[in-house]
Amino acid sequence: MCGIAGFFHPSKDYLEHKSFYTKRLEDMYTVQRRRGPDDCGTYLSSTVGFSHARLSIIDLKTGHQPITRTINGQTWAIVYNGELYNTTELRSGLSAKGWRFDTDSDTEVILVSYMEYGADFVKKLNGIFAIAIHDPIKNMLLLYRDRSGVKPLFYTILEKEVVFSSEIKGLFCHPGIVPQLDREGLNEVFSIGPAKTYGKGVFKGIDEVLPGHYMTFSPQGMKTTCYWKLESHVHEDDYKTTVETTKELLMDAIKRQMVSHVPICTFLSGGVDSSIVTAVCAGELAKKGEQLNTFSFDFIGNEKYFKPSSFQPSQDRPFVDIMVKHLKTNHRYLQCSIEDQTNCLKGSVDARDLPAMADIDSSILFFCSKVRQYNKVALTGECADEIFGGYPWFHKKDCFEANTFPWTMDLDARKVLLKDDFIEYLDMEDYVAKTYEKSVAETPRLAEDTPHEARRREIAYLNQKWFMQTLLDRMDRTSMYNGLEARVPFADHRLIEYVWNVPWEMKTRNDVVKSLLRECGVGLVPDEVLFRKKSPYPKIYDKQYEVLLGSMIREIMEDSTSPVLQFLDRKKVEAFLKSPSDYGKPWYGQLMAGPQLLAYVIQINYWMKKWSIQIL
Repeated sequence: MCGIAGFFHPSKDYLEHKSFYTKRLEDMYTVQRRRGPDDCGTYLSSTVGFSHARLSIIDLKTGHQPITRTINGQTWAIVYNGELYNTTELRSGLSAKGWRFDTDSDTEVILVSYMEYGADFVKKLNGIFAIAIHDPIKNMLLLYRDRSGVKPLFYTILEKEVVFSSEIKGLFCHPGIVPQLDREGLNEVFSIGPAKTYGKGVFKGIDEVLPGHYMTFSPQGMKTTCYWKLESHVHEDDYKTTVETTKELLMDAIKRQMVSHVPICTFLSGGVDSSIVTAVCAGELAKKGEQLNTFSFDFIGNEKYFKPSSFQPSQDRPFVDIMVKHLKTNHRYLQCSIEDQTNCLKGSVDARDLPAMADIDSSILFFCSKVRQYNKVALTGECADEIFGGYPWFHKKDCFEANTFPWTMDLDARKVLLKDDFIEYLDMEDYVAKTYEKSVAETPRLAEDTPHEARRREIAYLNQKWFMQTLLDRMDRTSMYNGLEARVPFADHRLIEYVWNVPWEMKTRNDVVKSLLRECGVGLVPDEVLFRKKSPYPKIYDKQYEVLLGSMIREIMEDSTSPVLQFLDRKKVEAFLKSPSDYGKPWYGQLMAGPQLLAYVIQINYWMKKWSIQIL
């Protein structure tokens, strides 16, 4: 994994000011060095510049980037962030066509694949990636993003020049790009956040290469091509075949994602998703006489303060204990304190370049820093709930029938601290409604669906395009900020394609949530874990955390230079601080309630101050 960045202009000669543009490229990898602390490099030609910060996972000795390939005096170049899980097959096919390779890296295989097959070569890739390729013959820059959007890639256009980067901060290293927010960006933060509309970079003029798309920039202009999308069709397999096929795809995805030249580990929560991933990894390593490192996360004092709820029915520790005993992994129980996660609130903004999921992001950031002390690659159970229908809004009547995003149905909760005139300016309801309607309209339809099944498909589509993307962003930024590569086997596009069309009664047979996935784990995971009721990522329940956040908010309110003050109503803030927070009614997702609203405001203030953001 890495951080990539660069720029392209079809008629500019960067070499006329070589030192200036080389310095820009160096700045771009410097601000992303946390993504790639092991190596760095640049490439500059007359029309393109590439920058790379490397985290060494595959081909530790010869995987330096950017990689170039020169034929008949013409040089192709690539920078790449990601992992390719079918490198061996691709390399064999190219070798059969006469190509020879100078490295063992998947990066060189990707570049040669483009040179052999053309722009649509990306359809052959199985992996997670953000790729930039320069084609000297066509005087063209190509930007690619993986199907599920696991790896980030942002860009902006200054007249005819395109500037791109894995992270937004890399763009701000280029002259003329400044952080600005208009009404749309403010709505992304206050009405949609901590999610964001796919394709948007929140800052004015900054966009994101869409998952499953690639873009070309040339003298003929800009073109966007969709190379992958979900398609709906009638599922013809019986239940037994469906379970067998799903299990085969999942097992293959996990095993492929174990490829690494450094030791791997897994995040083990004691839930069905991470337990299946961990069971497969532990079994594969045991065949080689190796022991798997596993890590679980919790908060100091949670055993004292935890109260079960419909969102969080049980704690994880007892189920983690069962899995560790069952698999005999080398396990570490990591705990986060109030101070740890509060101290990381700003760091999680630094990692994402945007306000994040408050203490959820900050705690994961802290945990990733601890995991990185032992391993550089981790497999996780992310994305299973979106694909197999595990979240409450797949099942609860009010969520299912809501004509809005089911994880943020109450916009009033977002307004409790804001000035009335700012609320009126945002017009939250209109912005959210239009954004929601646009996404729902994209849902791949199936004529055979009943109205109920059609709505179920809409919910599933929204989850994959929105909620899953938010969690993938979170996982990428919090892990890569610590030089840790987090992999997500459940995001394998073959698995997503297949399960998308599996009927609901097969996914939840006998009204058991995610029964299809649980069936895949029979024989791998003990039944008491396999059939455990879903419980999401843990959060802190110590009321002293809210007290600490309250004091931080008061410091912000007393500082006249706090940029967030222009949006906050002092009387509303004071009333909120004096009233007890509702821990059981989230305003976003399953975990973000009263304390997280305060933490989110703290993050917004830090974000605006750090970047000196201009409000347009």
